[in-house]
Amino acid sequence: MDRTFTVDEARALLPSIMADAAELIAARADLAEIAFDREHSGTSPLGGLAEIKAIEARMEEILSRWNGHGLEVKGIAPVLLDFPASFDGVPVYLCWIEGETSLSWFHRADLGFPGRRRLP
Repeated sequence: MDRTFTVDEARALLPSIMADAAELIAARADLAEIAFDREHSGTSPLGGLAEIKAIEARMEEILSRWNGHGLEVKGIAPVLLDFPASFDGVPVYLCWIEGETSLSWFHRADLGFPGRRRLP
């Protein structure tokens, strides 16, 4: 873990993370629709290769920004992000998944998502 967050630091960053996540989710849906349309009818009302490349570039920009903040991106469908942290010297991740409206969960670094617990 290069950077560790306090709960307050992670929560302060969450509004911008959620705004980026909303954009990433829309881009993810657009890519799925374009791919489906192109496969089944050859074209898509959402565009073609140029639009695909632009959407992918925007998604990569968001993911790079999250990585630059020190977050670990665990998935994009659904969006799953971990904020490295430490509780009493034990490495943990503050965990946020698409659809949650707050940062309320953590798990030990060695347990992953199945070990999620509510923040005290």
